[in-house]
Amino acid sequence: MAELRKRGLITAVIYSGPFLKLGKAQARTFGVPELPLLEITHPLGGISLEEVKARAGQAAPQFADLVRKHIK
Repeated sequence: MAELRKRGLITAVIYSGPFLKLGKAQARTFGVPELPLLEITHPLGGISLEEVKARAGQAAPQFADLVRKHIK
């Protein structure tokens, strides 16, 4: 993800609540501290397909906003 971001592509990482600190640390480590982090409800593992779809529904508008900001 970091390499794609460095190349100018619109990218983001999706995380669930407890992993925010890790996501920020990894972004800094890989040289993209401004990498957008999109939050979904925790947990992602061990849930039904319908719940996974709901999590995707949480991330989709955040990503759409990110794309809109970069297209202008």
